[in-house]
Amino acid sequence: MTKTATSRYDVADHLRTHEDMAAYLEASTEDADGDAALVAKALGDIARARGIAQVASDAGLSRESLYKALSGERVPNLDTVLKVVGALGLKLRAEVSPAVQGRSG
Repeated sequence: MTKTATSRYDVADHLRTHEDMAAYLEASTEDADGDAALVAKALGDIARARGIAQVASDAGLSRESLYKALSGERVPNLDTVLKVVGALGLKLRAEVSPAVQGRSG
């Protein structure tokens, strides 16, 4: 019987362009359903794709603290999220939720 070699899938291996990274973060945010740790994990995946040491340096954070903050096991503070998003060359944006579109107020 022949054994098939497999390797673990890592999304970071497929995030090659800023457009890929932005689309992945947007999809993760939509799927998170309020789970901030899931969004943090997505940011961690993107940071690994770019190079965690470089992202940490650009964000003004230590590599270790960035790993911890974006592990998906904790929720980083907004200041950290904004620094990382900026270091990644991305922007956060807001839009009206479909649940409230058409309402005034």
